[in-house]
Amino acid sequence: MPSRFRDLSRDELAVLLPELLLIGQLIDRSGMAWCISAFGRAEMARIAIEEWAGSSPVYTRRMQHALGFEGTDVVTIFKGLQLDIGAPPQFMDFRYTVHDRWHGEFHLDHCGALMDVEPMGPDYVRSMCHDIEDPTFDATAVATNPKAQVRPLHRPPRVPAGRSPHCAWTVTIDESHPEVSGIPALALVQHTHAANLVLDPIDPVSEGLADYTGPLVSDLDFAAFSKSALVRLADEVCVQMHLLNLSFLIALRARCGDDAAQFTTIATRQLVGIAGIAAERIRHALELPGGVDGALRVLALHPLLNPAAYVVSSVAEGALSVSASPAHDDGAWITLCGPSSTRPLQAVVRAVDPTYDVDVSGTHTDWTLRVVETGTAAREFDEVAVTRVSTGASFEFEPRLSLPITPV
Repeated sequence: MPSRFRDLSRDELAVLLPELLLIGQLIDRSGMAWCISAFGRAEMARIAIEEWAGSSPVYTRRMQHALGFEGTDVVTIFKGLQLDIGAPPQFMDFRYTVHDRWHGEFHLDHCGALMDVEPMGPDYVRSMCHDIEDPTFDATAVATNPKAQVRPLHRPPRVPAGRSPHCAWTVTIDESHPEVSGIPALALVQHTHAANLVLDPIDPVSEGLADYTGPLVSDLDFAAFSKSALVRLADEVCVQMHLLNLSFLIALRARCGDDAAQFTTIATRQLVGIAGIAAERIRHALELPGGVDGALRVLALHPLLNPAAYVVSSVAEGALSVSASPAHDDGAWITLCGPSSTRPLQAVVRAVDPTYDVDVSGTHTDWTLRVVETGTAAREFDEVAVTRVSTGASFEFEPRLSLPITPV
């Protein structure tokens, strides 16, 4: 099924890509607050570890394959991080140094995630920067080379206060290192439709870059890529979000056990929060119009409903129609939407106009949505307000020069 992002111009896609990467990072800001409330900080950290370790090796390999930079060295690892929702550009401002193929370093001049948790105190900082980062960095590296080790030079809590860069790490690949192995959830995620989704290949002869086989650069210039590559990238980043969410749901289900109501409540709250903020950022970035047509346009471009090959839907005659799809089979976000669960969809349309509501009719898998104008502004959902606490919700990207990084 053709990508819905094909309707955007090359310039619009170049603006959208960093937005999608940042939206993927904010999924955690949306979900983990409810996990802390239900299970406590320590268990939240374990959920986060399992969530990222169960998904990042899968989507990292997908991105390497899509842009043709598959390899086993530190440059391959660094290129993957630049296209990872765990490290959105500028918000997680990774700066890279390459010594040779097997040795490198990176530091963060700005860590938006740290800015979010630092006001919560040193226990939360240690939980993120120690307990979560250690296993998840290695899990990300294992997608490239199971002999890779990512180790800190320094990291928060920041001593002295306000230390910059916020953290610094070495990446070393050595045959003497023990191999990093995947967690049990990784095997489950690898067998999902999302993990094995086939997307349209990039046209190798269209104007602009069709791959990332050239040198590692300091900051990716998305405008340098072809429209065909940008369409594939947009779809791949949405796949990353779905894989992260599916891994989150595996970890969540393990904690909820037989309490189906608790599982559904937390999963839906995560979706409501990210749905609203994502819609707001997409509309603002692309300068999409208001009105009912604008709300439907935001829905059509929203990660909830993309890629088109994964979530079957269409907009026609003033309505959004959704049909049974691979995403339903996976138990993905779309299964939390429908006639009996409208809050995620309301969060999207209210990002366009707070007076909008939705009328959804049909079955759990096959339904139609119409945007309804109520004339009365609704109060922002608590889940959206919680996600908005993140500095990423209002983060603004700035122009950057894309310079090649050479070994030093």
